[in-house]
Amino acid sequence: MSGLKLFHTTNSGVTEVTPHLAEVEADVQGLVEAHMEMMLGVRFLAREYVIDCVDGGRIDSLGLDENGAPVIVEYKRGTDTGVINQGLYYMSWLMAHRDAFQNLVRDRLGAWAAAQVLWNAPRLICVAGDFTRYDAHAVREHRRSIDLVRYRFFGKDLIGLETVASVTGRTLTARRVRRDGAELPPVRGQGGALAELAEAVDEVLLGLGDGVSRVQRKQYRAYQRLRNFACVCPPQKNKLLVYLKADPKEADLVPGFTRDVTGLGHHGTGDLEVQLRTPRDVERAQELFRASYAVA
Repeated sequence: MSGLKLFHTTNSGVTEVTPHLAEVEADVQGLVEAHMEMMLGVRFLAREYVIDCVDGGRIDSLGLDENGAPVIVEYKRGTDTGVINQGLYYMSWLMAHRDAFQNLVRDRLGAWAAAQVLWNAPRLICVAGDFTRYDAHAVREHRRSIDLVRYRFFGKDLIGLETVASVTGRTLTARRVRRDGAELPPVRGQGGALAELAEAVDEVLLGLGDGVSRVQRKQYRAYQRLRNFACVCPPQKNKLLVYLKADPKEADLVPGFTRDVTGLGHHGTGDLEVQLRTPRDVERAQELFRASYAVA
């Protein structure tokens, strides 16, 4: 990992755990596929998926993210300047063969999941030993959502993932515009106070760090890095409900403000519910927003 040092502590001192690359690319692919939902927030669908076109090819991994967006994951053991173009080639094939992907989703996850696929937000995740500065620049020139993720193994049983660059596809931008020119997602049926509250929440969540993307679904707006860290639902009477990935067990739950919804059905993702009624509530919630962002 760039600039990161890891040490193992013992009673006699500390020992540095030396980072290293995988022996073969398949080691990275196999580990990520086995734990894809935990690592990337993506449900695994298929590996080495053969595409039926003149030039052929195999997509390393296919998946579906938390918001229903199709995801292509490509792996490289070390640094490979062709990984982005290779992934975009597969992305073009995917967008031209939507029925094939939806049939795959239907076979793996059922008809309901297949009907919910979000085709305006396909994603490419490149997992590699490293990337060049030209790679980080290149992703900003494309219209697709692309995440560059650097991996390192530490010792025998630790792996680290670091997002090097994350770009939101322009197809995800919404229709409303703030005073500074940045776009906001549509907010349906809100009065003036709740509209301003929703706008304030949007600004806070987008401002938590680089690489935050926003995905609009009918039932909620998701804010994500690699994984969702917040989901904002449409107003309910006089409040906004925000669901966070922060651990409810580590939060001081306040009746009427925060609630543990583990195991309870709701739109979006996350087990900590935050109820927002006033601008003061947004200020109170910012520490929880940051904690959720940190674990995404």
